[in-house]
Amino acid sequence: MIDVAVRNNVKVIGEGERTIIFAHGFGCDQSMWQYIAPSFEKKFRIVLFDYVGSGNSDLTAYSSEKYSSFRGYVQDVLDVIESLQLKNVIFIGHSVSSMIGMLASIERPDVFDKLIMIGPSPRYLNDGEDYFGGFDRSDITELLDMMEMNFAGWASFLAPLAMNAPESPMLTKELERSFISGDPVIAREFAEVTFLSDHRQELSHSTVPTLIMQCSDDSIVPIQVGKYLHEHLKNSTLRLMEAKGHYPHISHPEETIRDINEYLGVNLL
Repeated sequence: MIDVAVRNNVKVIGEGERTIIFAHGFGCDQSMWQYIAPSFEKKFRIVLFDYVGSGNSDLTAYSSEKYSSFRGYVQDVLDVIESLQLKNVIFIGHSVSSMIGMLASIERPDVFDKLIMIGPSPRYLNDGEDYFGGFDRSDITELLDMMEMNFAGWASFLAPLAMNAPESPMLTKELERSFISGDPVIAREFAEVTFLSDHRQELSHSTVPTLIMQCSDDSIVPIQVGKYLHEHLKNSTLRLMEAKGHYPHISHPEETIRDINEYLGVNLL
């Protein structure tokens, strides 16, 4: 019998009846929610976890075969939900976790109440004239090669680009440390699955009400992607944030908290 709580380093905090699951993005772990999660503790039960291969998860549970597509990560989410017998889940996913959460909600719409996507993208690669994802295939190949040849160099290159907060160098350093703390082989495999994925076809199957939080200047996810998602996701709301970068929950926590509260109709004062 798998102990999901141990495997995925599950933590449950908070006092509310409604449940928020916070799902971290690539190269991160649950600690990335430290700047916004405490603001929801009084009104919600909060579930934090690490995907297998990230943070303090059980690395022995990782297999390249299982996690060669989003399917393995979707299963992690569904396992956490089932192990805690959760219902009416508000799923807040950052970056790649936005699509992972959406896919989980398509499989089990009965247990999801709302999806909140921070910096989501259904496809990072450009696709002809019809779709601008922000990256050419050569960009991703270069990134993956860099991860393989110089993992520390990759982390120090990507962190400032992704954080885009030159006025807060400590936040960039924190992200760089998070990147480099992971297993290089697992991190590269997760990056490949993430950046080469294409989940545009599944968008029409998503029925759960969704908030798309799009940053104004995001080097990972351009504004066109947020607009594309809004057009193709039923029941979706697009919020264009003043925040820059790909990690508004770290660099602009107040705005992130405010936007989430407004969408959920909650007054946290």
